[in-house]
Amino acid sequence: MALQNLVNRLRQFRTWHHWVGISVVLFMLITSITGILLGWKKNVTLLQPVTLKGASTNLQQWVSFNDVATSALQAIDSVVGRTIEIDRMDVRPDIGIIKVTFKEGYWETQIDAATGKVLSVAQRHADWIEHIHDGSIISEGFKLLYTNYIGLGLLTLSITGFWLWYGPRRIRKIKRS
Repeated sequence: MALQNLVNRLRQFRTWHHWVGISVVLFMLITSITGILLGWKKNVTLLQPVTLKGASTNLQQWVSFNDVATSALQAIDSVVGRTIEIDRMDVRPDIGIIKVTFKEGYWETQIDAATGKVLSVAQRHADWIEHIHDGSIISEGFKLLYTNYIGLGLLTLSITGFWLWYGPRRIRKIKRS
């Protein structure tokens, strides 16, 4: 009786493993491919611009945030042909720059914090790849559903996969006894 119960559970786990695997395979491929790309973002200039160095790390010599914003807005306008709203400023005091990112187009400018000079204007491809990776490219609600579905799917596949490996060993052991 115990053997038949074990065999039935093993069949049930195989069915769960099969259907959960089918339902999450596309999402897992997307997540794994984008995860690999994100792992390389600091090493591949195409994914994320190289972080440059400013003239001074002395905060007392730095220009105002208003001057940084003005320089960044002028730089993005000259490249894109229109003004894009600033999303955030990433201050790097150890290298003397401020990275300014924008709300559209995944653009970034790097500004020398001491002089206010634009060091770089480039797109951050790693940002849209990250949005695909976590599902936020669709919406924040989808991101929550997507990450939970992938996580629970992977957990289910791990548990059922372990049982599909371990169950037959137990069955053979019981049969030998």
